[in-house]
Amino acid sequence: MAHKPRSEMIVETRAKLLAAARHAFGTVGYAEASMDDFTSSAGLTRGALYHHFGDKKGLLEAVIKQIDTEMNDRLIKVTAKATSRWQGYVDESVAYVEMALEPEIQRIVLLDGPAVLGDPANWPTTNTCIRSMSESLTLLRDEGAIKNVDPEAMARVLNGALTHAALWIANSAEPEATSRQAVKAVRQLLDGLRA
Repeated sequence: MAHKPRSEMIVETRAKLLAAARHAFGTVGYAEASMDDFTSSAGLTRGALYHHFGDKKGLLEAVIKQIDTEMNDRLIKVTAKATSRWQGYVDESVAYVEMALEPEIQRIVLLDGPAVLGDPANWPTTNTCIRSMSESLTLLRDEGAIKNVDPEAMARVLNGALTHAALWIANSAEPEATSRQAVKAVRQLLDGLRA
């Protein structure tokens, strides 16, 4: 029987660790997730985790990056369905806030993420998001759909507002009701940008 190439084995090992950690973080939370339990459930050792991710915190960062990529892919599809660039921007913003109701996103990204990794404004993925928002705002401004704003400054303000709204929902005793309030406020905020 032929052995798999090393590069393929590395990809498989990382994928197994990510899947096991994501399941553990999503079900019992970061603090309660035992490295020994999720590495053994993946058929791997703690040494494999240290080799690929450094430590449990590094693994959480990788899981959040994976979830963030999936969220972004979903948001791109939301935007693509819109009837106009402006409607796409609004729909994407609302969809992002509503994702805070999803248990895995809520627990891993919005509750454990800030508790372990600190302020989401300082996460590497935030700069990518702000750059994308800024590009969209530039296009909207240039086509006259919104007021003449500084796209980067407005992207940072909106990113902060959307992130805070998502955190508010995740930490709420009544997430559904809070989500409705947050979505209404996001729509009102964005309406203020219209030209």
